[in-house]
Amino acid sequence: MQLPRMLRQLMHRRIVLISALVLLVIAVLALGAPWFASADPNDTAVLDRLKPPSAAHLMGTDELGRDMYARIVHGARYSLAIAALTALGSVVLGTLLGLMGGFFRRLDAPLMRVVDAMMSFPDILLAIALVAILGPSLVNVVLALVLVYTPRVARVVRASTLVVRELLFVEAVRALGVRTSRILWRHILPNLMSPILVQVSFIFAYAILAEAGLSFLGVGVPPEIPTWGTMVAGSQQYADRAFWVVLFPGLAIIFTALSLQLLGDGVRDLLDPKLKKAA
Repeated sequence: MQLPRMLRQLMHRRIVLISALVLLVIAVLALGAPWFASADPNDTAVLDRLKPPSAAHLMGTDELGRDMYARIVHGARYSLAIAALTALGSVVLGTLLGLMGGFFRRLDAPLMRVVDAMMSFPDILLAIALVAILGPSLVNVVLALVLVYTPRVARVVRASTLVVRELLFVEAVRALGVRTSRILWRHILPNLMSPILVQVSFIFAYAILAEAGLSFLGVGVPPEIPTWGTMVAGSQQYADRAFWVVLFPGLAIIFTALSLQLLGDGVRDLLDPKLKKAA
């Protein structure tokens, strides 16, 4: 079976292995938040506001006396959930659009013009506009980010579909009269999994950064939801007196996004024959 062998090759690279371990730790903390951080992330204690890191509060407290460690661990659930839903939605919609545009010549031009129009806007500006239209909420942030990153996936899938469509085995099954839906599902889509997997890892990282950016600008999820972005946004005015209120959620964002990018680079290098041959 190829998958175990590919995983072994991927983990052979030290930087990829470290990135995978960092992501595993973050995922375990997020899934086991009630056990790893038993304190309520929204419990306030005004007398303990802006306390530095100590044995009682491993990462200090924020401006309302809330435990930063508990907020970061519990906030990982929301930040990772937003990023995962964004990656999933973008890949599903983008793959569908890319397959339709790459396989059906009549649909290619109109679909790609819409994709080009959406990609002409900077990601963060388009996300801000969409959230402003939909309204600030967790669901609307996910919908906005899905719409922002769908064109990126559609472009990649369409380009790969144009290549696979012309291969001899696809021509053979078409000549045999196999249904178009079966050709797309059984013969073309499996050959697109490599670029799709790479896009998943990249969009996951982009979504974490985008959510933090939207929250920092005040148009993301409501401040009562403890995502890493809302923590940085809500505590920025206290950073000169208590650096930890911005430092720790910022490091969580940086380490997660960087690990995802490095893991995505490793997957791309492993699955791209040209890069593998050059190495």
